[in-house]
Amino acid sequence: MEETKKLSCIDCNVKKCNVKQNIENHKPYPGFCVSHNMDLKDRQRALDTYLGDEKDLKIMRASAEIEHDFYCQATRVEETIRWAKKLGAKKIGIASCVGLLKESHLLAGLLREYGFEVYGVGCKIGEVPKTEVGIPERCEEVGVHMCNPILQAQMLNKEKTDINIVMGLCVGHDSLFYKYAEAPSTTLVVKDRVLGNNPVAALYTLDSYYKKLHHLNLEEE
Repeated sequence: MEETKKLSCIDCNVKKCNVKQNIENHKPYPGFCVSHNMDLKDRQRALDTYLGDEKDLKIMRASAEIEHDFYCQATRVEETIRWAKKLGAKKIGIASCVGLLKESHLLAGLLREYGFEVYGVGCKIGEVPKTEVGIPERCEEVGVHMCNPILQAQMLNKEKTDINIVMGLCVGHDSLFYKYAEAPSTTLVVKDRVLGNNPVAALYTLDSYYKKLHHLNLEEE
């Protein structure tokens, strides 16, 4: 028997939660609305976390102000610089894919112009052979050394960065960096080697150029 799909925010076309006092949107809330059906203790728990941690609250307020003050005006690069300034960051870490070291160098130069100290770590740091951690030997065809996001995080932790910027770490490797980085981390570049680092293009063309995404063979080889 097929399991019933549990609907959530990703199935909503109303977005009533995103309008002031619901005046601008006269559509009814969908019956599965997560906000309306959630345990209010969960809502309060998140709110208490914001209000109970000065650093979290500062990040939230700074981010909201940047969103408002530069809405559809500033690029993400500019927003990131302004966000860092608003947070009072002094030292910025860059966790970069080695394939994006040129872009990371340009970013570092720009950040230094605004008075930030910058320290960057490339993904191949430590030069650890892939086979040393059990990665199949065939994966050496795209490089002998493994990406090392945990060491990237540890090195930036050691440098005591105030915030980190992720520049194009691989799918999954980025998750390990976020897990082990101690400083708040934001993403500037999301890697997509096929689409020029614009992965959402595949979703925009899901019913045309990238129809094949509906029929991927995920069976083990």
